[in-house]
Amino acid sequence: MNDSSPSRLRCAVLDDFQDAALRSADWSPLEDRVDVVTFRDHIAGEDELAERLAGFDIVVTLRERVPFPGTLLDRLPRLKLLVASGMRNSAIDLAAAERNGVTVCGTASSSTPPVELTWALLLGLARNLVTENGALRTGGPWQSTVGADLHGRRLGVLGLGRIGGRVAQIGLAFGMRVSAWSQNLSQERADEVGVERAPSLEDLLSGSDFLTVHLKLSDRTRGLLGPAELALLKPTAYLVNTSRAAIVDQKALLAALHEGRIAGAGLDVFDIEPLPADHPMRTAPRLLATPHLGYVTQDNYATYYRQAVEDIQAYLAGEPVRRLG
Repeated sequence: MNDSSPSRLRCAVLDDFQDAALRSADWSPLEDRVDVVTFRDHIAGEDELAERLAGFDIVVTLRERVPFPGTLLDRLPRLKLLVASGMRNSAIDLAAAERNGVTVCGTASSSTPPVELTWALLLGLARNLVTENGALRTGGPWQSTVGADLHGRRLGVLGLGRIGGRVAQIGLAFGMRVSAWSQNLSQERADEVGVERAPSLEDLLSGSDFLTVHLKLSDRTRGLLGPAELALLKPTAYLVNTSRAAIVDQKALLAALHEGRIAGAGLDVFDIEPLPADHPMRTAPRLLATPHLGYVTQDNYATYYRQAVEDIQAYLAGEPVRRLG
């Protein structure tokens, strides 16, 4: 897809770190009209984004990794279509997009991959898999840790939506006592999933052996777990967050990890992504961290990019689909 001419459109695919976008879907339906260019690096600043995207009519972006505020959209007069994976994106100023004549479309996204990664992190923490694997492969001590049990322990689920509900059901399959809380959690929803509805956030935090976060980021949830809330966790408790970093006060979490006030944390989301090389989360003790892999699976990528192609085709036909806003 490199036969550039004045009549052809240009499409930028952002953050294709694994060089997977063009292999995950069939882009050939676009080859007569669109040149597709993938970017394997992350473009961080607004000035650089404006410069590097200035020559593109279409942009495909992953999740909410790259912000598209009005100030950026105002600087991209050639942009006409913005495709984001998922059907919700708080990083795009939809009003500014409409003002600039930019159509914004989304794609389907499966809740299964983040559920599975949540349990990978939780199990990895509980059984000290990184420590034990590292020791085994480097001639270190044979059995240097004692794992935490799941059966009979209390799993606290913060947010019982699509993802939180499935995480809770897996906890029940492990024989855990599962409790959930959110500001709008009904007893009916708790009963539907088969878990206890905690009477308060404080009860959920103080009673959980494992706490996992599955809330949407909003004004109500931003900073929900601050220093006072994290102090309610048991020193033997583990915290897992595959939702949004800003729900948990990052400085307070780092302090709790360094001071040993919780047993450990499993994180897939961070306040800055990708994490700078000198970010304190990279060297924090008691931390099992992954580089925002919650949605990164073969099936999810196939859905994202297949439907991105469909979105572009529909836009070119004058009938946009899966519009956001």
